[in-house]
Amino acid sequence: MIRRAVEEEDPDRLYTLTGGRSRTDDLELDLVTIIVAESAPSAGMQSEHVKILRITRHPTSVVELSSELSLPVSVVKILVTDLLDSGKVSARHPSFAQAPTSIPDSEFLKKVLVGLRNL
Repeated sequence: MIRRAVEEEDPDRLYTLTGGRSRTDDLELDLVTIIVAESAPSAGMQSEHVKILRITRHPTSVVELSSELSLPVSVVKILVTDLLDSGKVSARHPSFAQAPTSIPDSEFLKKVLVGLRNL
């Protein structure tokens, strides 16, 4: 997010978006937490919630949402928590490839080490 955009943002608008909340108490979301929409927007939803649901049709990180919405990450976390509480989105930390069930044999690892040293 562009620093100037945040500095020019009306604090009253941010206060209104979050309902006066300054942090989330229930869930810790970090910048790389992936958010995925679980349902379509419904009538009467806050416009930012609708935008989040549209963006997260495809898995999107919290920091990407912040950028797309041009809102501070702290505000996005509060809005996402609202949607999590209502079951409209799900959140998960990016997972790495599953750990192999067995460790490669030592001869293979030695060959890799020799190859790396030769670089």
